[in-house]
Amino acid sequence: MSNGSAGFRMMQKVSSTPLFAKIAPHFIPAMDRAVHRLTGGKVLLSAQMLPGVVLTARGAKSGQPRRTPLACMPEEESGSWILIGSNFGRPGHPAWTGNLLKHPDARMSWKGEDIAVRAELLTGPERAAAWEAVLAFWPPYATYQARVEREIRLFRLTRRG
Repeated sequence: MSNGSAGFRMMQKVSSTPLFAKIAPHFIPAMDRAVHRLTGGKVLLSAQMLPGVVLTARGAKSGQPRRTPLACMPEEESGSWILIGSNFGRPGHPAWTGNLLKHPDARMSWKGEDIAVRAELLTGPERAAAWEAVLAFWPPYATYQARVEREIRLFRLTRRG
């Protein structure tokens, strides 16, 4: 689906609805995990709409590895990725953001490649600039932010080693 297509625009509209925010968190991650596992890390169904990674970070409390399929915004020029803690515009930060705050060294699967990364929570002017880029990349994030009182967390992932 290309950025200018009618299907792409319709998907942006659908993903902005409260119903999508209520239903999507229950089926999209599970579906992505299953397809990702079955294809040896080469396919994420949600990546047909937005680029995606599977993040493996240690749990903030348990210390156990937690695998989470996530949409991302690649930053081609710097070779980094922005992860958006939107939680589909629902209250509360998603658990994976707390995991990265406590354990910023993580791994991610990107287009079948396993990459060691370090996560940095963006703040201040750096976050503001990234947020503008995120909104240009996927405008429904503005709807998600408008629904919640918390500031949506943005993380920049960069390669380690």
